[in-house]
Formats: sequence, C-alpha cells, structure tokens
Amino acid sequence: MTTTVEAAPGDLVAVLRVPVWNTLSARAGSLRRALPPRPDAPAARFAWLRALTPDQARDAALLDHLDALCDHLAGHPALGYAPDDPLPEAALEAAEGFNPQLTTLITRYRTARAASTSEPQPRRPALRARNPARPD
Repeated sequence: MTTTVEAAPGDLVAVLRVPVWNTLSARAGSLRRALPPRPDAPAARFAWLRALTPDQARDAALLDHLDALCDHLAGHPALGYAPDDPLPEAALEAAEGFNPQLTTLITRYRTARAASTSEPQPRRPALRARNPARPD
C-alpha cells in the first residue's frame, strides 16, 4: 500500500531551486559558447549586437534572459520579477522539458502552489446595466 504525501510549495522550492538553476545555467553556457565573445564596454557591446545575425541576436537575448533568471534564483532579484518570488514562472518554463524528473517536480510545485493560493474569492454583486433614460 502506498500513500501520497502532498508537499508544501516551500519544501518544493528548496528541492527545485538548484536543479532549475543548473538547467538554466547549462543552457546559458551552451549559448555563450556558441556566440562570439561578448565585450563588456557599452560601445563595444553595441557594435557586437549590431554585428550579430538574426539567429545570433535571438540567442543573445535568450542568454541575457537566462542570466537574469539565474541571478534571481541565486538571490539577486531580476527586473520584472517579484523579489520575494523564489521561483518565477519564467524560470520554471525555461527549465522545463530538459530533464523528465525535473519536469515532474515542476509540475508538482505548480500544483502545490495553486492549491495553497486557491482560497475562495468573495463574491461580488452582479453589475446591473444602468438605463440612462431612467434615473436611479
């Protein structure tokens, strides 16, 4: 006989953070190796961006996105993500599908997160269409 134990989202965050970071970091590393070396100086970076092919430019944008997500997971909040969100949905989406076990854990995390935040919403009174010909 087996029993199913529901994991709390916080417990799954602890389990997921490093594997998600590893997956995103590996993806970023492969993109970094495929692209020409990226200069640090702003003017040189601008020239570098303009010299990229469309496919390379798309990969460079993805690399920047993955680097920002890795920094966020490492405790340095990225722009556009809540500082208190330990696993942004974008990080989960970017890590999903590369490892079946990780994908299963991500699915469990999403289910647990949805269950913990799905509280009954207060019912709002139905809106009544206002008839401009009839004053209230």
